[in-house]
Amino acid sequence: MEKHTDISTHLETNMDHAIAEEITEDIAVYRTLVSNVYMLGNPSEKNWVLIDTGIAHYHGRIISAAKKRFNDTPPKAIILTHAHFDHVGSAKKLAKHWDVSIYVHPEELPFVDGTCEYPPADPTVGGGLLSLLSPVFPTDAVNLKHLAKTLSADGKLPFLDDWHYIHTPGHTPGHISLFRESDKILIAGDAVTTENPESSLAVLLPIIKLYGPPAYFTHDWDDAERSVQTLAKLKPKLLLTGHGLPMKDKELSEGFEKLTADFYDIAIPKHKRN
Repeated sequence: MEKHTDISTHLETNMDHAIAEEITEDIAVYRTLVSNVYMLGNPSEKNWVLIDTGIAHYHGRIISAAKKRFNDTPPKAIILTHAHFDHVGSAKKLAKHWDVSIYVHPEELPFVDGTCEYPPADPTVGGGLLSLLSPVFPTDAVNLKHLAKTLSADGKLPFLDDWHYIHTPGHTPGHISLFRESDKILIAGDAVTTENPESSLAVLLPIIKLYGPPAYFTHDWDDAERSVQTLAKLKPKLLLTGHGLPMKDKELSEGFEKLTADFYDIAIPKHKRN
């Protein structure tokens, strides 16, 4: 691993308490400061994939958590649901450390190869401190040009034969969600969330409820609504999101029913900029 002299990197590489929480025998979550990172794969098989990478300077913690779970076996790949700063932040350092590729949807590629920047955040959406702070969130294009690869158009995922991806645009053009048909587990990225994505308090005191995508970074609400409808039709039994705790069973089905029926009132800000 590269040597770094900054204090934040030194601290994170010594975070012995960094532990991924097991959800099922082959799915674990590591909660970074504001978003979730998922590890897919059974530790006994040593064949796993990392989904999303949190914010910058979390690579040491993620490496430490992965080492504990997989006994220092590197992942086969990193897959990004999308490339916002809180999902792509540690991608480059993790990919270089493990010598693996980073996979994105073809429509997300311009945001990870240095070509395009995301539109600026919209602080007018209201709803909490994170909305007000959103203008300072990074939107600059990250340059993963020599590390990033595009996913195939058929929905297949590398090294995850029992999963497939679904294009769920709206929050970003190339946003994807992952679904496993055998047990109806859905990893939705930011297409939906289970905590109020605009509230900093929700990060500290999470209350499980189904919400739409984080409003300050969502720029196509028509696509966002269609994506929620697509996910609802899957009838998932367990939902894992980029922000918030797992949701399942009746609470989940009722959540999707309400969100699809009242998407305009629940998800779309009344005072958005456009």
